[in-house]
Amino acid sequence: MTRLGVVLTAIFGFVSVLAPAAVAAQDAAGVTGAGEAVFPSGAAFNGVSLSGLTLGQGVWIAGNGTATGQFQAVLLGTSLFGAPQDVTVEGKVSGGSVAGDGSATLSGTATVDMGDGNLPLPAVPFTVTASTGSLGLILGATALPTATLTAGSITIE
Repeated sequence: MTRLGVVLTAIFGFVSVLAPAAVAAQDAAGVTGAGEAVFPSGAAFNGVSLSGLTLGQGVWIAGNGTATGQFQAVLLGTSLFGAPQDVTVEGKVSGGSVAGDGSATLSGTATVDMGDGNLPLPAVPFTVTASTGSLGLILGATALPTATLTAGSITIE
């Protein structure tokens, strides 16, 4: 075999190995973002009135619906006594999908610190629905109203 034959065989072999990976990558998606958002009037979680949140997320969603990454939010609230009370949500994402409208749904379990001096609540199931301009959050059985992004960005690719 000539040198050209060896080089072409090596190139075609290399390309054939990479081609399935490139096709599989088309089914994958990334969800990243950091920002601030506001809740509509009346939003509450476990007796804490919420005005908004700050968020950070970095997630990779595989084509089969599994996902890896983190979701973090601080729910900005006020206690029943009128004092500031922030609820911290630190989640490990294990599942996800991207809808036809470009929004992404992420799910997993989170540690929720109510910010009241009690121990954090472990393994709270959560679901996030993110778009470029809003974020919906379900913590346990509580669906919070959709928060509108006011600063920062969420990118879904």
